Amino acid sequence: MSKATNIVWHDAGVCPEERQEKIGSKPCILWYTGLSGSGKSTVANAVDRLLFDKGYTTYLLDGDNVRHGLNKDLGFSDVDRVENIRRISEVSNLFLDAGLIVSTAFISPFRADRLQAKALIGDERFIEVFVDAPLETCEKRDPKGLYQKARDGMIKNFTGIDSPYESPLAPSIHLSTNCDDIEQCASQVVDYLLNNQFIK
Repeated sequence: MSKATNIVWHDAGVCPEERQEKIGSKPCILWYTGLSGSGKSTVANAVDRLLFDKGYTTYLLDGDNVRHGLNKDLGFSDVDRVENIRRISEVSNLFLDAGLIVSTAFISPFRADRLQAKALIGDERFIEVFVDAPLETCEKRDPKGLYQKARDGMIKNFTGIDSPYESPLAPSIHLSTNCDDIEQCASQVVDYLLNNQFIK
């Protein structure tokens, strides 16, 4: 529930449809979800580069980067994870109103939170991208050394170890970074955007 009072929504002088027409693409959010080490940020960056090089206006919100600023007051408890996703959803919505294609690379482990984000953003603009890799593979990669710290008890509430990850039941895009390389995964995402007329 909002604590703010005496506030009134201010309508912008430039509407979202005008921004969309000028930019030349249909705004949407690519919501990458998966275990730490699954390849979310790597795939998201590859897609962002492909889209940018094609002339589209994009922005990438990475989980670690956002926690350096906007969400630096949040930890990794279940309550903080929920608030983390809520804030990202709100920020993403602002970028969508600006007409951009937005990518978010967050573990976002709970289905309810992803559904809440989808409800806020809208079914037609929310593209859930499941970056799938087995826990064993993610642990072997362990690019930040976090799994080892979690196994050693140095990190609590770590997804996949002592905190659950709820896989998407029906993602818009299902990528397997255990089978396909980054270029193949990125191409699958761009093909989805083309086939669904988000880009031309």
